[in-house]
Amino acid sequence: MDKHDLEQGETLAPRYDASGLIAAVATHADTGEVLMLAWMNAEALERTLATGEAHYWSRSRGELWHKGATSGQVQTVDELRIDCDQDAVWLKVRPQGDGGACHTGARSCFYRAVEGGRLVRRP
Repeated sequence: MDKHDLEQGETLAPRYDASGLIAAVATHADTGEVLMLAWMNAEALERTLATGEAHYWSRSRGELWHKGATSGQVQTVDELRIDCDQDAVWLKVRPQGDGGACHTGARSCFYRAVEGGRLVRRP
């Protein structure tokens, strides 16, 4: 696929990295809050598109992961976008369950700010 088609065309052609992964940013569909950054392989992206629920690739476990399958924090996908050169995706999601996204129980995985070289917990 040439650069023009990749950047301006209508064909979905994700550009996975050498490990077969693409970055996936999930934000809350209503508030725009960044919930998490995860990774997808081709199967995770295909399942997400087919089911309307977020699926990711767990690098630490080396397996496909249906977000919320065990925690109840299923992410229903409202919209999925891909960036200009098709090497990252953005999911606008509606969290289910308790509304959290992080495995720590926090609403967002980005619950700490860096201040003076230290991490400070933020709501």
